[in-house]
Amino acid sequence: MKIRQATTSKEKDDAYSVRTIVFVKEQHVPPEIEIDEYDETAIHLIGYENDEPIAASRVRFTDNCGKLERICVLHNQRGKSRGSQMIKAMESLIKENGYKKAKLNAQTHAIEFYRRLGYEVVSDEFMDAGIPHVTMVKTLT
Repeated sequence: MKIRQATTSKEKDDAYSVRTIVFVKEQHVPPEIEIDEYDETAIHLIGYENDEPIAASRVRFTDNCGKLERICVLHNQRGKSRGSQMIKAMESLIKENGYKKAKLNAQTHAIEFYRRLGYEVVSDEFMDAGIPHVTMVKTLT
């Protein structure tokens, strides 16, 4: 998978397309919640396999850390380390921007995935878009 920052309209549309398939169609997140006010200022990443968009995410900088958001991989691409590749690319971006801490809100079914990548749970469970989440953090070295 080739990961790059979405800088063109097509790349951003590709990222939104992957997010819509995963979050809106699969997980039934309302579209008005999925695309939000932060999309204009966030850094978007898009993963391609054979020029087809298969993964997406965004990074924002807040509270002295990089915040990993909207991490998603198309269903037929899961189990192939695509998610961990996206996380590593996001962490590199955070470090390149001078931050030493990464934070994310993980769906509870994905806690073990993020733990394997070095993240620790730092919150109680909460609901976001009708889906249970926890906040997780990692110090980047």
